[in-house]
Amino acid sequence: MDVIVLGLMLLSLTIWLGLLGFWGQFWRTDQQLEVTETQLQSLPVVCAVVPARNEAELIPTTLRSLLLQDYPGSFNVFLVDDRSTDRTANFAEGVAHAVGKPQQLHIISGEPLPPGWSGKLWAVEQGIKSASLFAPDYFLLTDADIEHDPGNLRRLVAKAVQEDLDMVSVMVRLRCESFWEKFLIPAFVFFFQKLYPFRWVNNPNNATAAAAGGSILISRKALERIGGIQVIRQALIDDCALAMAVKKSKGAGEQGSRGDKGDKENSHAPCPIPSQGRIWLGLSSLTRSLRPYDSLATIWDMVARTAYTQLNYSPLLLLGTLVGMPLIYLAPPICVILGVVWSNWAIALTGLLGWLLMTFAYYPTIRFYKCSPWFALSLPAIAFIYTLMTLDSALRHWQGRGGAWKGRVYPSPDNL
Repeated sequence: MDVIVLGLMLLSLTIWLGLLGFWGQFWRTDQQLEVTETQLQSLPVVCAVVPARNEAELIPTTLRSLLLQDYPGSFNVFLVDDRSTDRTANFAEGVAHAVGKPQQLHIISGEPLPPGWSGKLWAVEQGIKSASLFAPDYFLLTDADIEHDPGNLRRLVAKAVQEDLDMVSVMVRLRCESFWEKFLIPAFVFFFQKLYPFRWVNNPNNATAAAAGGSILISRKALERIGGIQVIRQALIDDCALAMAVKKSKGAGEQGSRGDKGDKENSHAPCPIPSQGRIWLGLSSLTRSLRPYDSLATIWDMVARTAYTQLNYSPLLLLGTLVGMPLIYLAPPICVILGVVWSNWAIALTGLLGWLLMTFAYYPTIRFYKCSPWFALSLPAIAFIYTLMTLDSALRHWQGRGGAWKGRVYPSPDNL
């Protein structure tokens, strides 16, 4: 038994060494939008599209933050009222008048949801259609619960223009105030970064693609190139689906090149056109989500809504998750306890080393969210809860309750 336990712990330790050293440095929080230089020589036209369904409580704050962006170029906001029953549109109109920018806000009454579309993407499609009349260079796709820092749009545009990117998105700072938020929300970001290492996402030569739907700036040319929002109309994890579509598409050959700019010696030579679109994903320490998750139940529902979708509805991937998560996260503390009980210090010390490695990996995220360092030690327990959430997500899907959001339940694409 000792040999089996020690063998499992050595496997877990090897996995952690591999994750820390060879998995895109996912655990670091160095990909941040706020370090972007914001000097702009040109001012692209930008239109924001905000799908809103029963957001009267948050829209006064979030819409105000959008309308008061310090972006000096042309900027209009298209709010799509997705058949709200709480006077979301009235509150939005009041906010625009209160800040003296009623001409900058365009409210669109959402049409009935057609078959084969998710509610959010159908609202986004309607907003983009209306905004296209302004011939924008970029669309800002943002959620109704996001409070934007005044300089967020300026930084997004600067990032896109300076680095010639098709799409720029940020994982906004999620609300982290209640105990359950502090206990589970930073881990949500940590697991997302592990699933989609930001450095890999930002490398045009790496196929990994992801985005964070709360704040996405996408060029009109890139959106047209992939065939519009309709190509992902069924996606529940729509942000990552959009990022994948953009990155798989050809790069901006219409701009001539994305080679070494300013290289006079080679200026006469044609520059190669990349085989993939260019995207960037990072964290934001200033722009934040106001969506509250005050209880375990609310966070559980948020994760369970799409966790099985993330596994592509695959029972095999679910089984791998149910086996892999305990091996990676639970084995180290369990081995510490067993090693002490059995007086087997090889097992105890190996388990402790694995636990310290995962704590080391998680700590930058805990620090980014300004939580107590002690939460970093809790990752095994947190991972166990997330594993149960994933299992529950699969059960909900099999029971026909998967993907529930804002009063709608979406079947898997295979059943559409």
